[in-house]
Amino acid sequence: MQIHYLSNENSVLNHFLGQIRNIHVQKDSMRFRRNIERIGEVMAYELSKNLHYKNIEIQTPLGIKKTTQIEDNLVLCSILRAGLPLHLGFLNYFDDAENGFVSAYRHHYNNDDAFEIKVEYQAVPEIENKNLLLIDPMLATGQSMVAVFNQLLKKGAPKQIHIAVVIAVPEGIDYLQKNLPDNVHLWVATLDEKLNEKNYIVPGLGDAGDLAYGNKL
Repeated sequence: MQIHYLSNENSVLNHFLGQIRNIHVQKDSMRFRRNIERIGEVMAYELSKNLHYKNIEIQTPLGIKKTTQIEDNLVLCSILRAGLPLHLGFLNYFDDAENGFVSAYRHHYNNDDAFEIKVEYQAVPEIENKNLLLIDPMLATGQSMVAVFNQLLKKGAPKQIHIAVVIAVPEGIDYLQKNLPDNVHLWVATLDEKLNEKNYIVPGLGDAGDLAYGNKL
């Protein structure tokens, strides 16, 4: 697996990352969603450097200009519900992309810290021979990402696979490396320290879905 860490160099990305973590700023759900969206835009720009392009000619009012445009067919697929603001950031840049949505959650079958991943709702276009961008803000254990990935592969074989996450931890990255193909690209906005005993990211930011859309039952 090829890993791209985006916050190693100072940029406006780190400014947005700081705001989504700040307990005084993140209380504003609209601002939290917008910051996640802006992080998605920055990540989309960085990821775009890894895509394939073709030469084209553009007719301007005064002549012809040679340039390039994205040649790949892109499918953006986010994990509900936390992935939606990040998905929108990518869609702001990849406006011709097709879109898919999958639900995945931790099912605590004994009402304790033990869980299994449930993948249920799916609305996904054809992915065969296309570039699949799998989007989720938090990479904790990595189990949800692998479960969704395996479910999507039942629908076809993408030409190239990218995974985009805002915050990851070493445990989640290790799990992906053990369970995903070597040719997958993992894009990480920032890397955190570890998981705690409940498998939550530390220092993290809390529950991204709740911060974006309100508490759930």
